[in-house]
Amino acid sequence: MNVSEAIRSRRSIGKVKQDEIPQATIEAILEAGIWAPNHRLTQPWRFFVLRGEGRNVLGEAMADIALESIEDKNSEEAVKARETALQRPLRAPVIITVAVSPSDKTGVVELEEYGAVFSAIQNMLLEIHAQGLGAVWRTGDPTYHAKMNEHFGLAPQDKVLGFIYLGVPDMDKELVGKRTDVQEKTIWVDRADQLKG
Repeated sequence: MNVSEAIRSRRSIGKVKQDEIPQATIEAILEAGIWAPNHRLTQPWRFFVLRGEGRNVLGEAMADIALESIEDKNSEEAVKARETALQRPLRAPVIITVAVSPSDKTGVVELEEYGAVFSAIQNMLLEIHAQGLGAVWRTGDPTYHAKMNEHFGLAPQDKVLGFIYLGVPDMDKELVGKRTDVQEKTIWVDRADQLKG
């Protein structure tokens, strides 16, 4: 498929089979990520490929974060919260945890480092789609929690930006996408004073 088709036909696929994904396929997906644009070639992305029992790293992190707000760690509520958190990463055979490690070089704008990694995630999602696989990019408050950094051995200035749950689709990939017409989100500027008052 060409790029335009891939962009318009890619959808989040939240339900996948537990079929093993070949390492060469995962490497091709990661390779797509590293070709994202990044100012000053800082290459601020970090990837953690979780497979098999390796998915427990994410489960344990999510469990620690879930239990943080529960006072009695031995309560039924705590046991249920921990079990739910531990099960979440098992929904896909492969999870790619993506993090940003911002450069501290003079002149590097930290926000641009985040932009580069978000671009890498999009590249990977498009490659996954082109490979005929399914994926969903999961985020949420626990993603950005300090305990997530601890579990993945990241420095305090680093940040996990999401988890790509990857596998063979186990749902209809022909989902209909909806977007607001681009004209409603676009202002064409032909004169320097056009945006004033």
